[in-house]
Amino acid sequence: MGTQPDVEVRRSKRRRRTVSAYRDGERIVVLVPATLSRAEEEDWVEKMVARLERSERRSRPSDDDLLARAKVLSDRYLGGIAVPESVRWVDNQTMRWGSCTPGDRSIRLSGRLRGMPSWVIDYVMVHELAHLIEAGHDARFWAWVDRYPQTERAKGYLLGWSAAARVDPPSSMRDEMEDDVD
Repeated sequence: MGTQPDVEVRRSKRRRRTVSAYRDGERIVVLVPATLSRAEEEDWVEKMVARLERSERRSRPSDDDLLARAKVLSDRYLGGIAVPESVRWVDNQTMRWGSCTPGDRSIRLSGRLRGMPSWVIDYVMVHELAHLIEAGHDARFWAWVDRYPQTERAKGYLLGWSAAARVDPPSSMRDEMEDDVD
């Protein structure tokens, strides 16, 4: 048997019947109705942790799969000019969804993306691939990223996830939101 994950249970008075779970970094957050007994809570936590871990095993592509997908995305949306050397999952990114090192052409995706829809992961990959073309987050950079047709939808998803998890979105998303307000 592996080690038990760190689990945080959040009780909600507004939640009536539904129980849900999501990963926040290394921790699993389980949302339950406040009316559950401790025994019911324990039962639901066990079920939801197992369900989430099964889902993650099915939906988390390997690093090789990520590299192949990045090359497809580069060809499709960036004219094939953003070619990464490696793309891999990392579990030490808690303030970013991904990162890119143009010098060695490596891309790292936060393990927090596990279980998110593939179009959201694709958006983060396109964002990082665009850094192989433009280093900063200026208008030229966003012009490349905006070639991905689900950019706005994915940014909204990630902002919503951040709000639900009660964490600040990455600084590049905050900066862009501030630019939109000006």
